[in-house]
Amino acid sequence: QVQLSESGGGLVQDGGSLRLSCAASGRTFTSYTSWTMGWFRQAPGKEREFVAAIRWSGGSTGYAGSVKGRFTISRDNAKNTVYLQMNSLKPEDTAVYYCAADSSGRFLARSVYEYDYWGQGTQVTVSS
Repeated sequence: QVQLSESGGGLVQDGGSLRLSCAASGRTFTSYTSWTMGWFRQAPGKEREFVAAIRWSGGSTGYAGSVKGRFTISRDNAKNTVYLQMNSLKPEDTAVYYCAADSSGRFLARSVYEYDYWGQGTQVTVSS
């Protein structure tokens, strides 16, 4: 069983920055090499949406159009941790942010239905 634990959320002003972390546990790193790790977000009254994804092996990345150029996803293999650096934050970025893992070997999945492990989420609030 894999556990994902997010941290780093909080309240920030319009234009500010935050870095989210997602620590994976329950398996050794070599078990993750074909996995994709993703970040999703869900605002009140809206569906959960894709933000960014990264492959553990090779580090290929993908982004939603709304965050491209502002957010950066990265990983630290030694720490089994994935990060989401969020810059130039806007009030519309306010949401609960979730870390997720796709163990199927698919390349940079973007649908919530393609991810089989989820964290509990961390709140990000951007004030105007």
